[in-house]
Amino acid sequence: MSLHIGAEKGQIAKTVLMPGDPLRAKFIAENFLENPVRYSEIRNVYGYTGTYKGVPISVQASGMGMPSMGIYSWELFNEYDVENIIRIGTAGSFHESIDIGDVVVSLATSTDSNFQHAFGLPGQYSPNCSFDILNKVIDAGKENDIKFKAGNTVCCDVFYEFGDWWKPWADMGVLAVEMEGAALYMNAARMGRNALTMMTISDHFVTGAKATVEERQNNFTDMMKLALEAAIKL
Repeated sequence: MSLHIGAEKGQIAKTVLMPGDPLRAKFIAENFLENPVRYSEIRNVYGYTGTYKGVPISVQASGMGMPSMGIYSWELFNEYDVENIIRIGTAGSFHESIDIGDVVVSLATSTDSNFQHAFGLPGQYSPNCSFDILNKVIDAGKENDIKFKAGNTVCCDVFYEFGDWWKPWADMGVLAVEMEGAALYMNAARMGRNALTMMTISDHFVTGAKATVEERQNNFTDMMKLALEAAIKL
């Protein structure tokens, strides 16, 4: 077992889906995986392994924010030899053309965080997704008629920010904001593994619309299916 994940070696698949919410992990395991087994419930941050269309897949919650994602993804890569992580989370849209319920794939993620200081880099790092996973997502989207937007997103440390802080990001073409992707991409890069972040839009900075708590937990099934269909191709 690692410090934060209660699994034994061999209990976690090579490809892991990572929602932030432990109850979303539970929902995915119970509604999409065959014969799911919960391998961890430390701090009520659930992890499950089952099969999807005969392929072993794990679902591990990450909690909220880069520090939490940094811990869980590092342990998955470093202590359980996970090869691929697909984050499936929620995000806030910066553009009228990207609506509540739309799926966004983060090709690269800007950030206001100093998470990169741990790696001793002499400049600004640009965290980006795995091209291999991206290709599988593109194929899965076409095969299952699941549409998504792709581009730069921003990963922020603060949820309750003030004023129109988001508009300069929108002016630079950044699609949406979330809170975990940059840490995941940096850990994957450092460990030589693959990662991709996809989110369903749950909040809209232009219109003020918001998804309900129940919708965030249970209703964003296009994103879940897209991630699973891509995962079985890896």
